[in-house]
Amino acid sequence: MTTTADDLVTLVRGFNPKTNEALIRAAFAYGERMHQGQFRHSGEPYFTHPVAVAAILAEQQLDDATIITALLHDTIEDTPASYSEVQELFGTEVAELVDGVTKLTNLQLTSSETKQAENFRKLFMAMAKDLRVILVKLSDRLHNMRTIKAMRPEKQSQKARETMDIFAPLAGRMGMQWMREELEDLAFRVLNAEARQSIIRRFIMLQKETGDVIERITTDMRKELANAGVEAEVLGRAKKPYSIWRKMEEKEQSFSRLSDIYGFRIITANEDDCYRVLGAIHRRWSAVPGRFKDYISQPKTNGYRSIHTTVSGRDGKRVEVQIRTRQMHDVAETGVAAHWSYRDGVRSRNPFAVDPAKWIAQLTEQFDGEDDHQSFLEAVKLEMYADKVFCFTPKGEVIKLPKGATPIDFAYAIHTRIGSACVGAKIDGIRVPLWTRVKNGQSIEIITAEGQTPQVTWLDIATTGKAKTAIRRSLREVDRERFAKLGRELARSAFEHVGKKVTDKVLATAARALRVNGVDDLLVQLGSAEKTSREVVSAVYPELGKVNGEEVDRRRAVIGLELGQSFDRAPCCEPLPGERIVGITFRGKGVILHAIDCDRLSEYEEQPERWLDLRWHDGSHPAAYGVTIDLTVANDPGVLGRICTLIGEAGANIADLNFVERKPDYFRLFVHAELRDAAQLHSLMLTLEAEGGVAALSRYRNMDAVPDMKSLGGDGR
Repeated sequence: MTTTADDLVTLVRGFNPKTNEALIRAAFAYGERMHQGQFRHSGEPYFTHPVAVAAILAEQQLDDATIITALLHDTIEDTPASYSEVQELFGTEVAELVDGVTKLTNLQLTSSETKQAENFRKLFMAMAKDLRVILVKLSDRLHNMRTIKAMRPEKQSQKARETMDIFAPLAGRMGMQWMREELEDLAFRVLNAEARQSIIRRFIMLQKETGDVIERITTDMRKELANAGVEAEVLGRAKKPYSIWRKMEEKEQSFSRLSDIYGFRIITANEDDCYRVLGAIHRRWSAVPGRFKDYISQPKTNGYRSIHTTVSGRDGKRVEVQIRTRQMHDVAETGVAAHWSYRDGVRSRNPFAVDPAKWIAQLTEQFDGEDDHQSFLEAVKLEMYADKVFCFTPKGEVIKLPKGATPIDFAYAIHTRIGSACVGAKIDGIRVPLWTRVKNGQSIEIITAEGQTPQVTWLDIATTGKAKTAIRRSLREVDRERFAKLGRELARSAFEHVGKKVTDKVLATAARALRVNGVDDLLVQLGSAEKTSREVVSAVYPELGKVNGEEVDRRRAVIGLELGQSFDRAPCCEPLPGERIVGITFRGKGVILHAIDCDRLSEYEEQPERWLDLRWHDGSHPAAYGVTIDLTVANDPGVLGRICTLIGEAGANIADLNFVERKPDYFRLFVHAELRDAAQLHSLMLTLEAEGGVAALSRYRNMDAVPDMKSLGGDGR
């Protein structure tokens, strides 16, 4: 470990011969003097920590200002040092960086949700001012995690959770994959030490059984590349325990069934060689369909370029291969930090390095105008932690979106005006619903119409922070009056439900408690689903905010209907209380309720005037809402009886039972059960899944079913 000024200067001079050695030594001496008499939890002198942080940044070959900031990053906060003194001795640039790190250190990112949201905004402001502040903070966190055993257990857990939730994904988004992986693994060691040890033990056993797989595959790859006449460096490694654990959790597979637990990097001299390597690898090993990504032709926003492919050998084992040039590799290792790094003694002029100012501007532009801290936090997390897909406009321009994005996100990515006027979309020439998930390489055409405005249901369809922010802003501007009216009705109904009257004074009290700017804003947020009626009641009467035992009248089960307006549930999706719903009006006949994700809604996409924003009433509903469960059960004595008993014990009533298939060894049947809400359905499905005689089950939705208009009578059947 670097402990002296000589060690640190030698390390810096190794990549930057023109370093300001005198200033680094002066900062080292100043920091050591300021921290004199201070000690870490481990008993070591405190100054060993800033030195270690500076060494981590030096290993990333960063500039003098960043390394000096690391040496001084705790002086303003924890010692008699002041901003003006640091500015006088080391210049304004260093003083502002140290001040930025100090302010970040004081942010409580794992505090209450509201405070956390405010502090996330401050974190992004610090990033926008100078990204090097975050580089120092990440290195600070990395060293603290490396030495976390000296902390008391509860502090270890808190720091590890904060690292896993905030700092590791942040490092990943900045392109610093090595740091993300190490931070995740160090946090994993604290949060689930037993699981981590289990994976390590299995690795050791696997190596005993199969030998050194990495060495064998590396040798084979080198031979193939030599035969193809390509000079390249081949590096192999086993994936980190946390990465493997995450795959096991996501795929619900055991360690023995995981295949791609090894990764290989091939580093070439130029871009042409990358594609020659790809050809050589695919000639020798079978490519796994759907696992090829070309980030060279379509780089990530943080500058990352590489070809990713997964191949399998004769034994069926898969390995991931990343192919890139040396300059691409530098950016892949250091991400946005490559802008400040040195190579071969001079400031790096890597053509693939991203300008940090442009990167931050691109990352934060979608949050401009988002006044609500909580919405800002949601938008940031959506953007920060999402992988990307690449889609094309009809003119061939590339649009980058997070995985799971929809045509609405695509429309807003082009322009807010396009998004707001969107009425439909075509993917590869075929008309699709707006909630369709877009995929890599698809061509998307947005259909717009004059007079169209964003619908509240789009908030559930959109996934990007930019789209959600723009939709909320438009809804607030265009539909403020409508939301206020719906919000007042929701408030009146919610307070009446607990035996209280809603007055402006009561609402003003709730607004203050919820930190909302006045009664009007509270009603608008309530009507637009940014706040729930239960939150508003709890703000004034905490003891009454909980759902009481009184059942919700079926005639009052839905909030948002006009006086005397009748409704019925759509037979295609059979929405249950607790699920997000939308109403479709039928002139002279009433309203049909659909689940927000019902495919039948696509039929009404071009008729926005028929859509109603509706909510189920909070509270306990009667077990009177039918839903169909598709069951496949063993044809054994007693199985059907046990299933009927389980449904009855769950408080549900079997209204109908229809056998779809009868086979010698199994039956498939539709069970139409009457339930209270979506939570009861979830609980019932879990109970049935645990029954040994049940082979498969799912919620059945009949998209061909048409509502019976004659049955509309306002009783919510």
